[in-house]
Amino acid sequence: MGDARNLKPLTLHVPEPRFRPGDAADFSDLEVPPAGAAPRPDTAAPPRDFTDLAYTMVRVLDEQHQAVGPWNPRLSPDTLRRMLRHMATVRAFDERMFRAQRQGKTSFYMKSLGEEAVAVAAAHALDAEDMCFPSYRQQGLLIARGCPLVDMMNQIYSNTGDKLQGKQLPIMYSEKRFGFFSISGNLTTQYPQAVGWAMASASKGDTRIAATWCGEGSTAEGDFHSALTFATVYRAPVIFNVVNNQWAISSFSGFAGAEATTFAARAIGYGIAGLRVDGNDPLAVYAATRWAAERARTNVGPTLIEHFTYRAEGHSTSDDPSQYRSTGEPTSWPLGDPIRRLKDHLVALGEWDEPRQEAMDRAVAEEVRAAQKAAEANGILGHGLAQPLDSLFDGVFEEMPWHLREQRQMMIDEEAASGRPWDRK
Repeated sequence: MGDARNLKPLTLHVPEPRFRPGDAADFSDLEVPPAGAAPRPDTAAPPRDFTDLAYTMVRVLDEQHQAVGPWNPRLSPDTLRRMLRHMATVRAFDERMFRAQRQGKTSFYMKSLGEEAVAVAAAHALDAEDMCFPSYRQQGLLIARGCPLVDMMNQIYSNTGDKLQGKQLPIMYSEKRFGFFSISGNLTTQYPQAVGWAMASASKGDTRIAATWCGEGSTAEGDFHSALTFATVYRAPVIFNVVNNQWAISSFSGFAGAEATTFAARAIGYGIAGLRVDGNDPLAVYAATRWAAERARTNVGPTLIEHFTYRAEGHSTSDDPSQYRSTGEPTSWPLGDPIRRLKDHLVALGEWDEPRQEAMDRAVAEEVRAAQKAAEANGILGHGLAQPLDSLFDGVFEEMPWHLREQRQMMIDEEAASGRPWDRK
């Protein structure tokens, strides 16, 4: 070894966001390839044949609002209109529940503003029987699959209509009816769960596949890498969705590795197909999901899709993004608004217009308002416990173990001895 005294001291690179509070946001140097430029390989092709797709971006809608290129899914106007309505419903739902939290009716909420296409378009591309393992910003999956808004709001309010009996934090839904696995506040636990479910489906000779979502920051979790290892070894029929919305709760994507490479490129080292997609282009999200679903369903293997998008709001109602990022970022984001882009596409096709858009927006706003009124008739979080106290033992184990049965009985006996029910306030 040479004389170390001749070497410069070692240093560490600490990632730094491009724009801080007070800075002018400028994304002009962001490489956005033209719509239609990315090739669409056969779903049976081996991952090494299209490594470049992990570094470019699959885009379908061009600047003239037309669907172009090999990834164009050629959806019918009726399907496009349903997708548009579902995304509009998600946005209206988010806005009303955000206000409900600010009014003290619930403790917590997380919007998906600007990311609606990631969940809604994927829900339309998957089969209704496929199993979804979401993170906490995919409420569009439930809405697109027809989950009653009242049921979702009951869970947010933890009221008497909450089917989860107040056992989950607000927005952490669980809906077996709609193939929606329980949301966990612990990041990326859903990734290995999705792989396990997919492996079980394959072992049983079923035809259903799994799809799972996480944020770009969560790709640094060990569960993410364990899931990809099992998926590539056993060719599990699963779709990994990484929602790269540029920001975790207060740290930017550079702390998860975005400065070094794309998140889609993480698939390459595992021998998995990787796609990087314009997450604000509903047709691109649909096409990539449909492609990955066909790949999984024909036993070729898993796919990792990076949805390149932007978190237009705070991480949650507990977050103030003005403390760590430029206020100009949301309006400067070059990939636009997914709802507006789909609306403009339908208008360009002659299948939509502004009066119908305005009428639809009024209709979904009224639908959400009516659902909120019905849900609040069951109570809100601030009203105190809405479920019998001894119900905290229910719905946790398929068969309640002896020690919990014993504890439950002790609670019932104490309540009876006191001569009054437990105070629920």
